[in-house]
Amino acid sequence: MIEGDLPTNSLHPHSSPDHLSAPESSSNGGGDATAVIMANGKPSRSRKTSVQDKEKLGLFNVRAFTFLLLWYFFSACTLFLNKYILATLKSDPTLLGAMQMVMTTIFGFIQMYLPMGMYTPVNREGKPPNFWRNMILVGTMRFSTVVLGLVALKFVAVSFTETVKSSAPLFTVIISHFLIGEFTGVYTVLSLIPIMMGLALCSAYELSFNIQGFLAALATNLTECIQNVYSKLLISGEKYRYTPAELQFYTSIASVVVQVPACYFMMDLDKVHRTLDITLFSSLLLNGIFFHFQSITAYVLMDYISPVTHSVANTVKRAFLIWLSVILFGNPVTFLSGLGTIIVTIGVLLYTKAKEHDRHLLEMREIYRKDAVDKEIVVRQL
Repeated sequence: MIEGDLPTNSLHPHSSPDHLSAPESSSNGGGDATAVIMANGKPSRSRKTSVQDKEKLGLFNVRAFTFLLLWYFFSACTLFLNKYILATLKSDPTLLGAMQMVMTTIFGFIQMYLPMGMYTPVNREGKPPNFWRNMILVGTMRFSTVVLGLVALKFVAVSFTETVKSSAPLFTVIISHFLIGEFTGVYTVLSLIPIMMGLALCSAYELSFNIQGFLAALATNLTECIQNVYSKLLISGEKYRYTPAELQFYTSIASVVVQVPACYFMMDLDKVHRTLDITLFSSLLLNGIFFHFQSITAYVLMDYISPVTHSVANTVKRAFLIWLSVILFGNPVTFLSGLGTIIVTIGVLLYTKAKEHDRHLLEMREIYRKDAVDKEIVVRQL
């Protein structure tokens, strides 16, 4: 799910849907109400209207902004526990990744029946179309992101991986266009440039180039972007409308099924046997809980904002975590880190304005198109 968000000098073997403007929603509220989907899977007109209103608000929606903050908080908790488990307790990275998937499976199952105010449960007749195909597809992408992230960390420095991941917003624009047909205006695309450049500067020290590591980091970035956009389609698409807990649970099961045989070949069993004690085990459990809430809050957030906005928020989160690591771990502050943070901040402000401007242009274009059609009809009638 939303995945691989780590500041420089920190290790993070798992990725989650570090993932958005929703055409439809199955998680638009947190109360006891239950959304009902008709047999043909089409929502009512009133529901579509409410979703469109929520879409226009984006992160100005109180619930959306709340889940953004929760996503940032749990991402920080997961990240710093990752560093503690790997650097201090000397645990095996594959064991950490496997435990995260197991915990998201357990807690995802619990949250399907106890939403905890995160989403509105959905009553439907049977499962959505191509259910298991979609779950296996997303679960495999989650697992692939983990494996590719581990390969990248084996060959190149974390800072290099983060620099490659700074291109995620541009990848998301392209993937969103082809996968879900989302239109991104020219000004919005241009505003992504300072955001990507800013994150690249934040993490652009101690860079080490290796072709295997570069390809693995690039593939990690690509699979994570595809996973987030496709997850958005499953959560908000009129045809599917999964709840965040369903997506969390079933894709985790699929990922665990794929991960079990991989762990046999990748895990250092001797190291696991030497290092596993009550401290490590409790840390792994707590880390898994944090990772679950990091993932599911990202899924909930996907229902409120577009994949591109989600990718921008993920980029800002990475810059935020880099600075948080500076404060907590005393990592060195460079001129490029400070400059990059300023550029990211300016880029986010430009993105907000550009998105508003492009939306206005799109609305005006639609009005002119309708006027032209109406005039054509009148001329034909005459």
